[in-house]
Amino acid sequence: MPDPAVGVHLFVANRALEERAYAAVLAAGVDDVTVAQARLLSRVADEGSRLVELADRARVTKQTAGHLVDQLERNGYVERVPDPTDGRARLVRLTARARALVPVAGAEVARVLEEWREHLGDEAMDQLVTSLARLSAITDPFAH
Repeated sequence: MPDPAVGVHLFVANRALEERAYAAVLAAGVDDVTVAQARLLSRVADEGSRLVELADRARVTKQTAGHLVDQLERNGYVERVPDPTDGRARLVRLTARARALVPVAGAEVARVLEEWREHLGDEAMDQLVTSLARLSAITDPFAH
């Protein structure tokens, strides 16, 4: 019988991973990024993202995303630049200051995943990763 709490299990694991990455950024001396801002930052595409895309990916309103981007821009983590594919649109792009945080958060994510691997074992962890990747193919609205 399927576990009716599978969504909760996925949420809890994701939240734990996210919290550890955020804590690592704070430990690195960043004191001007909130959790909500960090969630938005983590969703900015390498080439930049339109505000409406960020709002969708972060599951917040466009107004909330705009407010968060305003704060991040003031603190030097993002910049708004013209969209090369549409002269009327603007992209939100990470600055060097924000890009410097990526390896900090990434290293902590790697540590967490290694902890999970040690807890689950190699085979179960590999199956989890494979299964989640396959599931993303039908659940991720941003997968291309």
